[in-house]
Amino acid sequence: MEEAAALLKQKGLKVTPQRLAILNLLRNTKEHPTAETIYKKLASDFPTMSLATVYKTLEVLKNIGLIQELNVGEGSFRYDANTNSHPHLVCLGCGKVEDLDESVLQNLIEEVKKHTDYKLVEQKLYFYGYCPACQKKLSN
Repeated sequence: MEEAAALLKQKGLKVTPQRLAILNLLRNTKEHPTAETIYKKLASDFPTMSLATVYKTLEVLKNIGLIQELNVGEGSFRYDANTNSHPHLVCLGCGKVEDLDESVLQNLIEEVKKHTDYKLVEQKLYFYGYCPACQKKLSN
């Protein structure tokens, strides 16, 4: 959190308890929550914080590179504190979003480099399917 506070200060932004709480929540979850989910999880600790504050804070944290915004095609964005370029798995049943180790795609990235003259800087790749729990529900 100290490095996050330092980065906020370095960018000329105020270090607020709400900003630190949102970043801390994202750094300590694998869930890839929406802004609404973040708001609900922090509401009891920050009763005066509005949903608008959560959205503004997420935008600030995204713009300075502390989080990434995911568009998994469900009408709202998800957020991830892992800013390394990595693919995600999205469950079509329950909506869960999980990280997929980027090493799985290393050959794909090399193939794209071979077949294009692009200098690749990042990738956003989403795989859609059904998680094990939803597969069980579907087979019943």
